[in-house]
Amino acid sequence: MRSEGLEPRSWGNGPGDRYGWHDHTYHKALYCVEGSIVFHTRQDGDLALGPGDRLDLPPGIEHAATVGDRGCRCMEAPAGPT
Repeated sequence: MRSEGLEPRSWGNGPGDRYGWHDHTYHKALYCVEGSIVFHTRQDGDLALGPGDRLDLPPGIEHAATVGDRGCRCMEAPAGPT
């Protein structure tokens, strides 16, 4: 992510943690580093991420998320369109 000029931050969650429906005013780039997480979108349905997978969310895309049974660790940063 740094090679793209992004300033990522790291975060993690425990097994089964959930994020409710929300959106962002910015483009978000996210990599799953460990574990798994499923992002739920009204536009594209469920998007499962495992280690090495990337998700790019444009501004205004409503989404929720459910962490997998082993938790997850991710890196994310605001980004321009890719």
